[in-house]
Amino acid sequence: MNEPAAEAETSVRLLTASDVRALALGLGIRPTKSLGQNFVIDGGTVRRIVRTAGVSAADTIVEVGPGLGSLTLGLLETGARVVAVEIDPVLAAALPGTVATHAPGAVGRLTVVTADAMTVRELPLTPTAMVANLPYNVAVPVLLTFLEHLPSLRDVLVMVQAEVADRLAAPPGSRTYGVPSAKAAWYAETARAGSIGRSVFWPAPNVDSALVRLVRREPPSTTASRQEVFACIDAAFSQRRKTLRSALAGWAGSSAAAEVALRAAGVDPGLRGERLDIHAFAAIAAHRGATG
Repeated sequence: MNEPAAEAETSVRLLTASDVRALALGLGIRPTKSLGQNFVIDGGTVRRIVRTAGVSAADTIVEVGPGLGSLTLGLLETGARVVAVEIDPVLAAALPGTVATHAPGAVGRLTVVTADAMTVRELPLTPTAMVANLPYNVAVPVLLTFLEHLPSLRDVLVMVQAEVADRLAAPPGSRTYGVPSAKAAWYAETARAGSIGRSVFWPAPNVDSALVRLVRREPPSTTASRQEVFACIDAAFSQRRKTLRSALAGWAGSSAAAEVALRAAGVDPGLRGERLDIHAFAAIAAHRGATG
């Protein structure tokens, strides 16, 4: 993203804890675990997220799960355009009114899309970045879906469960490295960008939260498709305790075929999946296609 704008939209008033509860009451909304709804009630946290993301007036931001609009208002405060994707039709319908009340000068920069984020393949505007408080139960699939289908996204900063942030940012060889880490690495450089306390949410979650940043880069150079590489990753981690020779047997057709592909890719068949980076998985997938 660009450097933050020198002057923010001064007419924006962020939501307070009492605002959030009043809005929810007025809409008959009770936060549900099934939708992973935990609303941010602290303006300082909102501004910290926006500042960490480096949002400027030149950006078009996609926000998934805007809820009652706490982060939406913080994003609009920078002068950026915001495309908010909300699955709950009641929340989606209420968001423009909340912006009209709390940031009347920003109404024209908000576009609301009522949709399940997992089904989004294009948006009315072309986003340059994604900034969101992602529902814990769908954070990884939503993130990977948007990176896959919206190549204009160059920068991502999302708030997720701390454990998920650790998994996304984990390097090869670490205890938390796994499928999310490897698949995210196909698209971007990933790193944790800070911790978030439980008290800034309503209702307060039972887990800690964290910010994770992804900066898009070119995928590994390989003759294998992304789908083929991801299938290799899934197979490698489906049986973490097994060596790659064994774990990839079903994927390759047999243990012998897996060993051929692994050796052709320059990978020791006796290693386990957590030792490999995305480039190694891409090489294995390419050689599997070449050998059978």
